Amino acid sequence: MSTLTVLSIGPGVTVQDMGRSGTLAYGLSRGGAMDRLALAEGAALLGQSADLAVLEMAGMGGRFEAGRDLRIALTGATMRATIDGAKLAWGASHLLPRGAILDIGPVTAGAYGYLHVGGGIDLPQILGARSTHLAAGLGKVLATGDQLPLGTDTGGDTGLHLPQSDRFNGGTIRVVPSLQTDLFPQDQRDRFTATRFSRDTRANRMGVRLASEGEGFSVSGGLSVVSELIVPGDIQVTGDGAPFVLMAESQTTGGYPRIGTVLPCDLPRVAQAPAGATLDFRFVTMDEALEAERRFRAEIKALPTQIKPLVRNPHDIRDLLSYQLISGVTTGYDPEGDMT
Repeated sequence: MSTLTVLSIGPGVTVQDMGRSGTLAYGLSRGGAMDRLALAEGAALLGQSADLAVLEMAGMGGRFEAGRDLRIALTGATMRATIDGAKLAWGASHLLPRGAILDIGPVTAGAYGYLHVGGGIDLPQILGARSTHLAAGLGKVLATGDQLPLGTDTGGDTGLHLPQSDRFNGGTIRVVPSLQTDLFPQDQRDRFTATRFSRDTRANRMGVRLASEGEGFSVSGGLSVVSELIVPGDIQVTGDGAPFVLMAESQTTGGYPRIGTVLPCDLPRVAQAPAGATLDFRFVTMDEALEAERRFRAEIKALPTQIKPLVRNPHDIRDLLSYQLISGVTTGYDPEGDMT
């Protein structure tokens, strides 16, 4: 079996997929990738299912060696990446030759980067998924020396580029009312939507704390709310008045009052907001929310139509003389966005 060998690794790299469905009744949240849109982008670049397992890299990547010629794609938060020292464009697919070293460094924008491989990471399924669920003790953070089994790649082109949606610097997040929104006085709801929050440093796969100036938020009798079903996107207000957006590995029940719920299509923006990024919230109607979700799914379905050939910067092509140049001229794609 072919493997991807971990030569060195950052502190928060895990295997993830779309997560587990149908497990809430057993006390297990969905889990899976923090940025599910990034999974769809990588799948489009490699021409394979978005259900295949990938590596999710929280802030820092690692160094990897392929046991076979391997197609890879890089999506999500932009990170510095090279193959044997040659720079790689992000949001693109590449060939990782057998024995070559893929080096992925720290993020330069966003929070979570993703490494996709042709055929996916072929770990055994647990409860219907391969994703690591740290809060539930399913799987583990990757360590140096791990050898990840690879699935069968059906093949396809590399050297393809896909523009990624702008979701790495915070912004406006759409929410719908939750079961407890009306428990918050109108003046507090108005203040919530008028507040410019910043993404706190206290954030992980369970939730993102929102920091703001001024007093916190509360409801009368908020600590006596009966525990009930929780889903990713719920915004709980804890005892100190700070809102938390619950994420992929949230608990399944909770008693803190919820001032609203983030639309699933906007959760990637919350997940990818780096510490200190500004986030503000806007309530929408259920009809508006459903229309936003419909457009989001249509955009995901259309991702393959946006793929274009990636023309590399000649400065980064170590074997340039092996390329056929027309009239001695070539056009290069610079990962920073310049054409040369």
